[in-house]
Amino acid sequence: MRVDILSKEYPPAIYGGAGVHVAELVRALRARGDMTVQVRCFGEPRDEADTTAYPDLAELASANAAIQTMGVDLSMVAGTEGADLVHSHTWYANFGGHVASLLGGMPHVITAHSLEPLRPWKAEQLGGGYRVSSWVEKTAYEAAAAVIAVSAGMREDILRSYPSIDPEKVKVVHNGIDSQLWQPNPDLDTVRRHGVDPDKKSVIFVGRITRQKGLPYLLRAAANLPPDVQLVLLAGAPDTPEIMAEVEGLMADLREQRGDGVIWVPEMLPRAQVTAMLSAATVFACPSVYEPLGIVNLEAMACEQPVVATATGGIPEVVVDGETGWLVPIEQVQDGTGTPTDPDKFVADLSAALNEAVSDPDRARQFGLAGRARAVESFSWASIGDRTLEVYRSVLG
Repeated sequence: MRVDILSKEYPPAIYGGAGVHVAELVRALRARGDMTVQVRCFGEPRDEADTTAYPDLAELASANAAIQTMGVDLSMVAGTEGADLVHSHTWYANFGGHVASLLGGMPHVITAHSLEPLRPWKAEQLGGGYRVSSWVEKTAYEAAAAVIAVSAGMREDILRSYPSIDPEKVKVVHNGIDSQLWQPNPDLDTVRRHGVDPDKKSVIFVGRITRQKGLPYLLRAAANLPPDVQLVLLAGAPDTPEIMAEVEGLMADLREQRGDGVIWVPEMLPRAQVTAMLSAATVFACPSVYEPLGIVNLEAMACEQPVVATATGGIPEVVVDGETGWLVPIEQVQDGTGTPTDPDKFVADLSAALNEAVSDPDRARQFGLAGRARAVESFSWASIGDRTLEVYRSVLG
């Protein structure tokens, strides 16, 4: 069997959970030794067998970003000739998978990492391109032979967003974690080098600066943390100038109030440094308002971190309230934005959970140990590769 996997992100160019998923899935499938996995990704050439990268088309350099994406997708299509199946990840590659399926007659499988109807703030980033990306995703999903949801919550979102899809073809295969790559890393020199005192309590956030990650809510909640608790943000890659300006403003207010206890690392750190920063923290915070599953929570759990996270999307399928962390309740506006119906209440509840976590380090430590055990036992990439292969076989007959 030959499977062509189409993705915008692929090592070393990874900036989100979808890219992590693709990299680990490819590794798990190739390790089986009974199939050929061709990777087709965006960007600069990769020095890896069976991996082909496709740069942006110079002719579309001044076009809307969505149109540039479609140009790369079309470049990929010719190379898929001879594949038994194409598997695309995110709307960025869905168009390539859909056209390849039409042209070559092979099944197209999609893994849903997020949904355009549930990210309306992307109109700020893409303008009219958001309508294009939404059309691409809808067309590809409705025509696909199978859609893989990374959580049961994501499956519900897919069927609600695209009600014409046959529920039988939407399968749940969770995201995973490599517990050898993500494990406790007591590198205190790295922690100090980034301005964090490892001898003090701290709340850490790791993620992109996007609406869905809910960073502004965390910054408001952090105003109520005890004075001796540090807030550590590994946060970069802002979606828009507007969200960046909002975060910068809230950061300035928080630093004026709390002094040196707010540390912001805006660049994307190597994994070894991230694991060191996670391992030194007291609790990991995930204030997302939209999260199909949340690999970042698994990464924190694998580093023995307890998690305070929003009870939304697929997060409750990862974080067990009262066992591996604290789930913060949220009522959300049903307009696709995920905005809390009562933002002040959400901030207050988030603040209360964080304060509970940092007030009892022994309990937080117990939750962290339980979190790693859960990550290792329930979210291995080998088992996720097996379940993905079952989906492939189901559409190949």
